[in-house]
Amino acid sequence: MKSLVASALKVFKKKTLLIVEDDHTLRKVLFDRMSAEGWRVLESPDGRDGLVSAIKNHPDAILLDLMLPQMDGITLLQELRKDERGKDARVIVMSNLVKGVGLTEKVRMFHVEDHIEKADMSLDALAEKIRKLL
Repeated sequence: MKSLVASALKVFKKKTLLIVEDDHTLRKVLFDRMSAEGWRVLESPDGRDGLVSAIKNHPDAILLDLMLPQMDGITLLQELRKDERGKDARVIVMSNLVKGVGLTEKVRMFHVEDHIEKADMSLDALAEKIRKLL
Protein backbone atom coordinates (compact mmCIF):
# COMPACT_ATOMS: atom_id res chain seq x y z
CA MET A 1 0.00 0.00 0.00
CA LYS A 2 2.83 2.40 0.86
CA SER A 3 4.50 1.85 -2.51
CA LEU A 4 1.21 2.54 -4.30
CA VAL A 5 0.83 5.84 -2.42
CA ALA A 6 4.47 6.74 -3.11
CA SER A 7 3.98 6.01 -6.82
CA ALA A 8 0.84 8.14 -6.97
CA LEU A 9 2.59 11.04 -5.22
CA LYS A 10 5.48 10.86 -7.66
CA VAL A 11 3.09 11.08 -10.62
CA PHE A 12 1.41 14.19 -9.20
CA LYS A 13 4.62 15.88 -8.04
CA LYS A 14 5.16 19.28 -9.64
CA LYS A 15 7.87 19.32 -12.26
CA THR A 16 10.83 21.53 -11.37
CA LEU A 17 12.43 23.99 -13.75
CA LEU A 18 15.73 25.76 -13.04
CA ILE A 19 16.33 29.10 -14.78
CA VAL A 20 20.00 30.12 -14.95
CA GLU A 21 19.96 33.69 -16.26
CA ASP A 22 21.90 36.75 -15.11
CA ASP A 23 19.49 39.36 -16.50
CA HIS A 24 17.18 40.04 -13.56
CA THR A 25 14.29 41.33 -15.67
CA LEU A 26 14.33 38.38 -18.08
CA ARG A 27 14.71 35.93 -15.20
CA LYS A 28 11.65 37.47 -13.48
CA VAL A 29 9.58 37.32 -16.69
CA LEU A 30 10.58 33.66 -17.21
CA PHE A 31 9.92 32.85 -13.54
CA ASP A 32 6.44 34.38 -13.65
CA ARG A 33 5.46 32.75 -16.95
CA MET A 34 6.78 29.29 -16.08
CA SER A 35 5.28 29.41 -12.59
CA ALA A 36 1.92 30.21 -14.22
CA GLU A 37 2.32 26.95 -16.15
CA GLY A 38 2.21 25.12 -12.83
CA TRP A 39 5.88 24.23 -12.56
CA ARG A 40 8.03 24.69 -9.48
CA VAL A 41 10.60 27.24 -10.64
CA LEU A 42 14.07 27.78 -9.19
CA GLU A 43 16.33 30.68 -10.16
CA SER A 44 20.08 31.20 -10.34
CA PRO A 45 21.71 34.51 -11.31
CA ASP A 46 25.10 33.07 -12.28
CA GLY A 47 26.75 29.92 -13.55
CA ARG A 48 28.36 28.78 -10.32
CA ASP A 49 25.11 29.08 -8.35
CA GLY A 50 23.28 27.42 -11.25
CA LEU A 51 25.59 24.41 -11.18
CA VAL A 52 25.19 24.00 -7.41
CA SER A 53 21.40 24.31 -7.69
CA ALA A 54 21.23 21.84 -10.59
CA ILE A 55 23.22 19.20 -8.71
CA LYS A 56 21.47 19.79 -5.39
CA ASN A 57 17.87 20.05 -6.65
CA HIS A 58 18.01 17.78 -9.72
CA PRO A 59 15.42 19.78 -11.68
CA ASP A 60 13.37 18.15 -14.42
CA ALA A 61 14.62 20.78 -16.90
CA ILE A 62 17.10 23.65 -16.99
CA LEU A 63 16.87 26.87 -19.00
CA LEU A 64 20.48 27.96 -19.37
CA ASP A 65 21.93 31.22 -20.62
CA LEU A 66 25.46 30.93 -22.02
CA MET A 67 26.84 34.35 -21.06
CA LEU A 68 26.88 34.25 -17.26
CA PRO A 69 29.01 35.73 -14.48
CA GLN A 70 31.08 33.45 -12.21
CA MET A 71 30.95 30.55 -14.69
CA ASP A 72 29.81 30.64 -18.31
CA GLY A 73 27.11 28.30 -19.59
CA ILE A 74 29.49 26.05 -21.55
CA THR A 75 31.63 25.47 -18.43
CA LEU A 76 28.47 24.83 -16.42
CA LEU A 77 27.41 22.20 -18.97
CA GLN A 78 30.86 20.56 -18.84
CA GLU A 79 30.76 20.35 -15.05
CA LEU A 80 27.11 19.28 -14.95
CA ARG A 81 27.75 16.38 -17.32
CA LYS A 82 30.64 15.14 -15.13
CA ASP A 83 28.33 14.74 -12.13
CA GLU A 84 26.27 11.57 -11.79
CA ARG A 85 23.13 13.58 -11.00
CA GLY A 86 23.71 15.99 -13.87
CA LYS A 87 24.82 13.76 -16.72
CA ASP A 88 21.24 13.23 -17.94
CA ALA A 89 19.81 16.64 -17.01
CA ARG A 90 17.50 18.08 -19.66
CA VAL A 91 18.85 21.45 -20.75
CA ILE A 92 17.53 24.12 -23.09
CA VAL A 93 20.17 26.70 -23.93
CA MET A 94 19.10 30.32 -24.37
CA SER A 95 21.48 32.81 -25.90
CA ASN A 96 21.90 35.49 -28.51
CA LEU A 97 25.22 33.87 -29.38
CA VAL A 98 24.02 30.47 -30.57
CA LYS A 99 23.76 31.19 -34.28
CA GLY A 100 26.74 31.97 -36.43
CA VAL A 101 29.60 31.64 -33.98
CA GLY A 102 30.13 27.87 -33.81
CA LEU A 103 28.34 27.45 -30.50
CA THR A 104 25.68 25.21 -31.99
CA GLU A 105 28.19 22.37 -32.27
CA LYS A 106 29.58 23.08 -28.80
CA VAL A 107 26.22 22.95 -27.06
CA ARG A 108 25.20 19.83 -29.00
CA MET A 109 28.35 18.12 -27.65
CA PHE A 110 26.75 18.35 -24.22
CA HIS A 111 23.49 16.74 -25.34
CA VAL A 112 21.21 19.71 -24.82
CA GLU A 113 17.56 19.23 -25.68
CA ASP A 114 17.31 22.44 -27.67
CA HIS A 115 18.84 25.85 -28.08
CA ILE A 116 16.97 29.03 -28.76
CA GLU A 117 18.02 32.51 -29.67
CA LYS A 118 16.78 34.98 -27.06
CA ALA A 119 16.02 37.63 -29.68
CA ASP A 120 13.58 35.24 -31.38
CA MET A 121 12.18 33.76 -28.17
CA SER A 122 8.43 33.61 -27.63
CA LEU A 123 7.30 32.80 -24.10
CA ASP A 124 4.43 30.71 -25.46
CA ALA A 125 6.75 28.71 -27.74
CA LEU A 126 9.26 28.26 -24.90
CA ALA A 127 6.54 27.03 -22.53
CA GLU A 128 5.40 24.59 -25.23
CA LYS A 129 8.97 23.26 -25.67
CA ILE A 130 9.24 22.70 -21.94
CA ARG A 131 5.81 21.03 -21.79
CA LYS A 132 6.89 18.60 -24.51
CA LEU A 133 10.20 18.00 -22.75
CA LEU A 134 8.54 17.23 -19.44
